[in-house]
Amino acid sequence: MNIQTKQNLLQSYQVVVYNRALHPDLFTLKGRRVVRQGEYDLEAWIMPGQHLLRFEHRNNCCVELLTHEDRPVPTAGVVTSFLCAGERDIEQPFKKEGLNYMSTVQTETLSENLYQSTYDELASFARENNALSHAWTDDVGKCLSFVDIQRMNREVHCQAYHLIASNALVLRIQTIVEHA
Repeated sequence: MNIQTKQNLLQSYQVVVYNRALHPDLFTLKGRRVVRQGEYDLEAWIMPGQHLLRFEHRNNCCVELLTHEDRPVPTAGVVTSFLCAGERDIEQPFKKEGLNYMSTVQTETLSENLYQSTYDELASFARENNALSHAWTDDVGKCLSFVDIQRMNREVHCQAYHLIASNALVLRIQTIVEHA
């Protein structure tokens, strides 16, 4: 894969935040987990190189979609969106809904050896923490996507990692959603 192709994949990754739920038929789900804690529910979906988090509290909804799809994503209910290349921090209050969304995204393209050791370390982390995960192989090697969820009384912390062998790409996103 040439540098331009690698750069195009990295540049295509984006986070889209919604104030409404999305339908699972729009995605090729490889795993799903529902967490109920106090007054909120969190549903996490995992897809190859992508994920979706749906946080609900008293009929209010915040959805994070991390995607690299070429096809358009739904536009109804979009609150904000941003590209993932490099490092990004965002805080998006949902004042009317009493929710607050915070996220940090980091992307890195590694050497082949460093990618493999990072893959091994993160695969072990995902297994040890019983994270929602999906592993597959692309034309270069092993790939992995996983979401690890930590529940608190009024908020949830999610760490998602996406490792793409053909690009030696590691994408990490840490998200906190809290309610009043």
